[in-house]
Amino acid sequence: MRDMKQHSAQVRWEHRTQRPLLGLSLAFALAYAVPIVRPDASRHLVALCTAVEWTVWGAFAVDYAVRLALADRRRVYLRTHWLDLCAVLLPLIQPLRLLRLVSTLLLVGQRARLASQIRLTTYVAGSVVGLLMFGSLAVLSVERDSPDGNIRTLGDAVWWSFTTMTTVGYGDHAPTTGLGRVLAVGLMLSGIALLGVVTANIAAWFIARFEKDDAEERRQTEAIEALALEVRALRREVAALKSAPAVEPQPERG
Repeated sequence: MRDMKQHSAQVRWEHRTQRPLLGLSLAFALAYAVPIVRPDASRHLVALCTAVEWTVWGAFAVDYAVRLALADRRRVYLRTHWLDLCAVLLPLIQPLRLLRLVSTLLLVGQRARLASQIRLTTYVAGSVVGLLMFGSLAVLSVERDSPDGNIRTLGDAVWWSFTTMTTVGYGDHAPTTGLGRVLAVGLMLSGIALLGVVTANIAAWFIARFEKDDAEERRQTEAIEALALEVRALRREVAALKSAPAVEPQPERG
């Protein structure tokens, strides 16, 4: 009974905090993008954006701590949600801005997977858009000031992210710094994984359609065979009635 109450409390917590955390993730996206898109922003604006980033990360860390406290078996929860724990601890190891981005994206993604109202299609589409946007901003912030870099504008960064995620790789834009290449590897692996999910979903949809058509065809065939059997049985009965000798009526006795 106690485990059931804890499980229901955890479900209620996840349901109630889903929308607020989604709003905070949008605030994080804005706070992360502003200093990169506007490199001439004032120090007060940059400090405000940094505070928002840390606040959002802190909110997701608190969410993880609460879910861990409400879990039925905490050790099992730690083993099955180790990626969440790594995302919470990552910025504390070395508080780089890029680590805050990676950890927050991981926490948002893991939290979105828990929401029953978010379907797989929505999750994949949101992941694609998020990776494309944040990958572009991250590589632009790393490569823009590089002496040998060729990713100088947001348009260049978006184009590079798109070609990298789709594994096309035209080569007209490429990162030259070590951190930029690390971002490229992460974006490539993420793009391959997401393309695999999309391809699998499309294949599953076609298979389901074909199986549905095959099942309908089998039902129709079975119905036709059943009707043919009934018609043959009726024909045999009619033939038997025709071949049976007629019974003459007996005369009445006076």
